[in-house]
Amino acid sequence: MTTLLRNLLDREMQELPDKIAHHIDDENLTYKAARQLVSYLMTLDPQLDRPIVIVNIGTDRSTGDSLGPLVGSFLKEKQRLMPDMYVYGTLDDPVHATNIARYIEDIMNTHSNPIIIAVDACLGQAKNVGNLNLGIGPVKPGAGVKKDLPSVGHIYMTGTVNVGGYLEYLVLQNTRLNLVMKLAKSISDTICKAYYKIQTHKNKVPSH
Repeated sequence: MTTLLRNLLDREMQELPDKIAHHIDDENLTYKAARQLVSYLMTLDPQLDRPIVIVNIGTDRSTGDSLGPLVGSFLKEKQRLMPDMYVYGTLDDPVHATNIARYIEDIMNTHSNPIIIAVDACLGQAKNVGNLNLGIGPVKPGAGVKKDLPSVGHIYMTGTVNVGGYLEYLVLQNTRLNLVMKLAKSISDTICKAYYKIQTHKNKVPSH
């Protein structure tokens, strides 16, 4: 990459918001979030030739923590329509605390220079419950429940499923499934919309 191009990309990255948050009650949520996700992807990969890997973190043993596996399962249902996107972490085969390091190693060995989008549930302030959060940088899985796990991702998408700050395990167990399902659907729809927009842009990007 030339110095000029690198400087342009660095400037674009500085102009992008570190993160955005939209509530699931916003009827335009998926369109707004998809537009932002596309801008992140195109800034990280101007040639649009890096594989996109979605790592959905969580477990189906906890209602609140099932957000990631639900997103993965929703995306897997549409996999044949998105052959260039690679999905890890589903209800059938979740990515969680005991296997996440192995999955990360497998992903890096399987895919050449991938862009990783990490999806996870999070806890937050009461006013933020129901937010879809999107930004540049990794997620730190397990942070809400005081677990020390490896950071994952170049882009993060999280859903604020409940209030944090006390008895986090119990809070996750007692999170409403309805809220988790709505967030999972919104995140998966956002990723699908962004994927289709990226395919359109690919036809406009000159080859190397």
